[in-house]
Amino acid sequence: MTDNSKKGLELRRVMFGRQGADDHIDNASDMMAPVQDIVTRFCFGEIWQRPLLDKKTRSLITLSMLVATGRSHEIKIHTRGAVANGATREELRELFIHSVAYCGIPLMVDGMRACEETLDELGVKAADND
Repeated sequence: MTDNSKKGLELRRVMFGRQGADDHIDNASDMMAPVQDIVTRFCFGEIWQRPLLDKKTRSLITLSMLVATGRSHEIKIHTRGAVANGATREELRELFIHSVAYCGIPLMVDGMRACEETLDELGVKAADND
């Protein structure tokens, strides 16, 4: 296992939990196994490790791109990662409100539903001063 693979797997486990990260890799089909290797090694082991942006900022950027492309399933996955990287419910809500101006209401609503469902599953509540 390369250094980037190790760093990538460690970050995936932090962001998505050991089971969530390992399940994607261990249960990958023969078609998906090389893709999971690339995701772990390149995406999480190299791109996410770059020093200029912190992990929370990267999570918010990733979620913004997923909203813009209408990827509800991935929004659920990366909402978990964003929370693990320190994003609050309020910050995530603001991300979706901001996306209305650039992505439109239908994409924002679909994305917010996926995010909210995941936050509720995780038990992430709003701050008292909201």
